[in-house]
Amino acid sequence: MSDQNNWERGVLEKLAMSALQEQRRARHWSIFFKVLTLGFMFTILFIFMGWIGKNDVTLSSGKHTALVDMQGVIASDSLASADNIIPSLQDAFKDKDTKGVILRINSPGGSPVQAGQINDEILRLRAQYPQIPLYVVVDDICASGGYYVAVAADKIFVDKASLIGSIGVLMDGFGFTGAMAKVGIERRLITAGANKGFLDPYSPLNPAQQAYAKQMVEEIHQQFIKVVRAGRGKRLKETPDTFSGLVWNGQRGVEIGLADGYGTVDSVARDVIKAEDIVDYTVKENFADRLAKRFGVAAMSALGFSAQGGVSLR
Repeated sequence: MSDQNNWERGVLEKLAMSALQEQRRARHWSIFFKVLTLGFMFTILFIFMGWIGKNDVTLSSGKHTALVDMQGVIASDSLASADNIIPSLQDAFKDKDTKGVILRINSPGGSPVQAGQINDEILRLRAQYPQIPLYVVVDDICASGGYYVAVAADKIFVDKASLIGSIGVLMDGFGFTGAMAKVGIERRLITAGANKGFLDPYSPLNPAQQAYAKQMVEEIHQQFIKVVRAGRGKRLKETPDTFSGLVWNGQRGVEIGLADGYGTVDSVARDVIKAEDIVDYTVKENFADRLAKRFGVAAMSALGFSAQGGVSLR
């Protein structure tokens, strides 16, 4: 009887151990597949958001028109920054099958520094690759800093209703001294340097600083005018309003020499460049780049620096 009990207990122990081992194996496989599924989902997500794998240029089978898009406000942390537009243009010109380049602009303007860097690079590339023309095609608007970039092109094409021009410079801000006085707020600003609180919005306007700011803006305006005259040459029909900051529609822009004619990306590729096949060389900013830039802006703000209130070609 005792031997039989021992045998039964041994069988039960083996069965229990077998079941326990089976549960452990099932749990391990379950964890493995969960991790594998999670990793696959993150990989798909990162690819979709641009974290893994840069946007590659669409391959062309032969001679083609290269397209670069410049959309939105021109700023160091935007898609229309010099860091994004310049490499796109360089790739477009370097391709041995590029017959011509179209820079499509839809921008109200922005930083004179960023616009100036792009303008300079276009002139350099045109000199380096004289056999490859560069044309600007304007969508809705090509104003101020956008036009600063455009005048570096061989020709500018618009729609009749496009907005173009705004050859001027501004420095904007706010003054809160009146509101502060009404609610009893006192500004306590301590600086080292007589002009360190230059145009501080919470302090009364300093006439000397205001005059200096106006002089500085005027100097940048003259730089802008010089670039426009150099780019448009004899095509520009100057009037007292040309450099006043006014915006014109495309039809009027053609009449006064701000633009050369009407056209779209497709029509310029087909009828001017004679290469209907269009390849997009625009650098697509991925999620990691956007996150890094936003983190950089946030860090600068935390340190007391601001990107607002600067000089703008808008």
